[in-house]
Formats: sequence, structure tokens, C-alpha cells
Amino acid sequence: MARQHARVRAGDDRGSMAVEVVVLIPLLVMMMFLVVAFGRYVSAQGEVAAMARDAVRAATLERSSQVALAAAQQTAASAEPESLACEPATMTGAFVAGGQIRVEVRCDVSFTDLGLPGLPGSATVVGSSTAPLDTWRRTGV
Repeated sequence: MARQHARVRAGDDRGSMAVEVVVLIPLLVMMMFLVVAFGRYVSAQGEVAAMARDAVRAATLERSSQVALAAAQQTAASAEPESLACEPATMTGAFVAGGQIRVEVRCDVSFTDLGLPGLPGSATVVGSSTAPLDTWRRTGV
């Protein structure tokens, strides 16, 4: 009789592992997609910062503000990865000998393909870089 009673108690747990798996697997998959989203965002931050750095360097090599802005925008656009949607680069600062210029690049990184509820469709990533103009150079030509 004791053996039968022990078997009944042991049988009470049947199926509990299936319930745990049904509950935990979707949570683990959602966590995995969240890690992918964070990785995508961090990667975009690095790419946008590099675009701004390259763009400001290209701008400092030019002699006039208009040509420098065009060079910055062209450099940023040529380095834009397909995974980002970027606005044209903007340039601020004094374009005079000894001055400093700042280039800002603004891009959107998309999360729509992940399909996570509660996650926004995209996030804006901003990168900027500042560089000095040579003190002994001629500008404004």
C-alpha cells in the first residue's frame, strides 16, 4: 500500500516540465532579441561616431566653409552603412584660421524586423566630432 501511495505522489509532477518549457522558451527568445537590439544600437553608435570623425577631418582639409560642408556631407554619406538611415551631416563653428568646427551626424537604427512588443520601431543615434583648423592656414578663398 505504501508503494502505491508513493507512486501517486510521484505522478503528480508529470507534465510540469512541459509547462515550464512552454513558459520559459518565449521569455528566453524575447531576451535574445533584446540583446540583439542593444547590440544593434551600440554598433550604430560606433558607426555614427566614426562617420562624424571622418567627416570633420575631411572638412578641415578644405579652404572655405561651403566646400568644407559639402566635403563633410559627402564623406559621411559615403561611409553610411545600409543598416542606418542618416540625415545629411551638419557643420557648426568658426571656419577661420585657428577656429574649431564641429560636424554632427544623425542616424536612425531600425528595430522593426525584431518584432518585440514594447520596443520602438527605431532609435536616433547622434555622433559628433570637433576638430581645429590650422592656425597658419588661409581660409575663405
